Amino acid sequence: MIKNYFKTAWRSLWRNKGYSFINITGLAVGLASAILIVLWIANETSVDRFHKNIGRIYDVYNLATNQGRTSCWNVTPKVMGKVIQQDFPEVESVVRYNWTESVLFDAGEKKLKAKGNIVDSGFLQMFSFPLLQGNTATALSNTYSVVITATLAKKLFGNNDAMGKLVRLDNQDNFTVTGILKDLPANTSFDFEYLVPWSYMRLLGGEDDYWSNNSTRTFVMLKKEASLAGIAPKLKVLRKKYDAESPAMENFLYPFGKSYLYGSFKNGKEDGGRIEFVKIFSLIAIFILLIACINFMNLSTARSEKRAKEVGIRKVIGALKQSLVTQFLGESILLALIAGVLALLIVYISLPYFNDLVNRRLELDLANYKYWLTGLGIVVTAGLLAGLYPALYLSAFKPVAVLKGVFKKTNALVTPRKVLVITQFTFAIVLIIATIIVNLQLQNAQQRQAGYSKDNLLYCAVEGDISKNYALIKNEIMNNGAAVAVNKTSSPVTEAWSNTGGLMWEGKEVNNRTNVIRFCADEAVSKTLAFKIIAGRDLDLARYTTDSMGIMLNEAAVKLMGFKNPINQVIKDGGREWHVVGVVKDFIMGSPFRPIEPLVIEGALSRDLNIVNIKLNNKNSTSQNIAILKSAFSKYNPNYPFEYKFVDDEYAKKFEGEKRSGQLAALFAFLTIIISCLGLFGLASFMAENRIKEIGVRKVLGASVLSIAQLLSKEFLRLVLISIVIASPIAYWAMYKWLQNYPYHISIQWWVFAMAGILAVAIALLTVSFQAIKAGLANPVKSLRTE
Repeated sequence: MIKNYFKTAWRSLWRNKGYSFINITGLAVGLASAILIVLWIANETSVDRFHKNIGRIYDVYNLATNQGRTSCWNVTPKVMGKVIQQDFPEVESVVRYNWTESVLFDAGEKKLKAKGNIVDSGFLQMFSFPLLQGNTATALSNTYSVVITATLAKKLFGNNDAMGKLVRLDNQDNFTVTGILKDLPANTSFDFEYLVPWSYMRLLGGEDDYWSNNSTRTFVMLKKEASLAGIAPKLKVLRKKYDAESPAMENFLYPFGKSYLYGSFKNGKEDGGRIEFVKIFSLIAIFILLIACINFMNLSTARSEKRAKEVGIRKVIGALKQSLVTQFLGESILLALIAGVLALLIVYISLPYFNDLVNRRLELDLANYKYWLTGLGIVVTAGLLAGLYPALYLSAFKPVAVLKGVFKKTNALVTPRKVLVITQFTFAIVLIIATIIVNLQLQNAQQRQAGYSKDNLLYCAVEGDISKNYALIKNEIMNNGAAVAVNKTSSPVTEAWSNTGGLMWEGKEVNNRTNVIRFCADEAVSKTLAFKIIAGRDLDLARYTTDSMGIMLNEAAVKLMGFKNPINQVIKDGGREWHVVGVVKDFIMGSPFRPIEPLVIEGALSRDLNIVNIKLNNKNSTSQNIAILKSAFSKYNPNYPFEYKFVDDEYAKKFEGEKRSGQLAALFAFLTIIISCLGLFGLASFMAENRIKEIGVRKVLGASVLSIAQLLSKEFLRLVLISIVIASPIAYWAMYKWLQNYPYHISIQWWVFAMAGILAVAIALLTVSFQAIKAGLANPVKSLRTE
């Protein structure tokens, strides 16, 4: 029996090659899309979940309320970790994690840059990053110990054993390799190639007890018997005990296992995060798979008249409805399995491109039986889902009516098909509208004025001998005409590396803890970075030696501080008094999708100036300028390669997330349209075939090709128009909610829906018209010769 079913199914597929191809291709594309999305979802939901202590690890967050607005952030003072460890017996360990730095590794003849972090010695015991060599308990116990990844070890020492070897970091100190770390997995939010103990920062004088300097992440692991509810009240009032400047600020613990997916806060409350993308992707995967299944249902029910007699004969010779359902479901599953093999091939070919699009390292682990079971489950489910309705429909035919030739199409046959076509195009139109709005929002942000000139502006890190030879380097590149201005700052102009709520000024309210970005520079701020000064003057150490204690404000800071005349006002920060010398027009330092925050530019005595900014001379070619820069830096900093970044490139990276969202929306819209058009093409073909005699009669009576094309196309056009009506409010609601995440956003215009509707109609007409025109051009003699 099963053999007979298989033969029948295969013959049916082979006899109708065109329609089988449409079905298999549609299902394959749908399955491949779903598999890619499932791989991404699996990666996202597993990020940082592999640590064995994950249930006890927490991220320390600050919570501050200013003028009715509550903010939460997980960048804390360095001193906080030490205080929590000594004051909270419920805590098993505390680890501080400083920001990733790129340093020069020198191992004999090998010199290369690597990125890594300074961490407390318990990092490898709190987090489950396995060591291939070394002991997690002691690997970071010595001040001059370093743990490196297996890949970095191979780069430095080749196939030789790296354990115990000496490496020199930034040409300053020698470190002993005390651990070889297995390369970080793809599903972690950490990103480092080396780890250095916190005691080294202390040795360099980089540790401070300043509570208003939020500059590091602090992780806490509770003891097994401790509870979050027990520690929360004490942590909430920690600031009142130690931080006299901000007693109203609170702290709380947030589960580290949730940070990646859920760690987004709005007005002090958890407000989604990346989990929203996971939900959206999940819905898209389901809908794309459903649309592929809808095609199968439509084509199977459309072919009902072709198989009606087969069903009638089988019933007459004793076939039960159950056996017919089994037969048709078997055909559906067979088709789905063929589509599944094709989908696997599509995934294998497209995975590298998809990885580039989502910026992930997703892998199809074919050696893992779980992948095969999951894939088989998806394929069989798709086959059952696609084939269940057609199987029930076809098996319900009455044999007497069918064999007498009085079988007619009924509303039950037509109505479900219309609903399915409308569902397909509704989803496609929603995605088209979403793609247009995402790209318009991206363009809106890109067109927003940055507030400084990005052209011909580059920067490099202050490293090695640059600091002591800075004046020589500056003079050489200026005298050789490669640059028109040079200065040093605490961070790139595109990034905010420091903020504080501890600034004091005349008239400041006691409870005002509004965070202010702290940006530091030596001089020539407006000349190098092209800030527009709207009051006062620039920092100028050559003319005003006291400008090392000068400070400049942006417009947002002036508004926050309430200064009517800000020049010569005094602002206190870090125990020092800073004198306002100028005001600059607001510029974008953080996200171009967010409001501009208050910002101060402190003089050279504030903090380490880590960045050299160089405004290139536009009279020379970029290659000429770079050659001069490379020569100067190599001359005065010979142990380091000259590495630089252009500001316009770094600014463009701020749009990558939204750009990626737009590309993904466009990709899924394209796939949905392709699958939907395959279904429409098949349905139009069947309609033309079923009405071939009617078309022949109409042509004999003088009907034109255009009128026949209109006859066959108008039903589909009506369905697409209904889809537009349904999709428009759904898309408006979804995109309105999405845009609310951006303080600076576009308003949704009516023409977006009109454009999406016109595009959908055009695509549908192009798909259907091919078959309609083909039918109109057919010779009526061939279709009527049997009459």
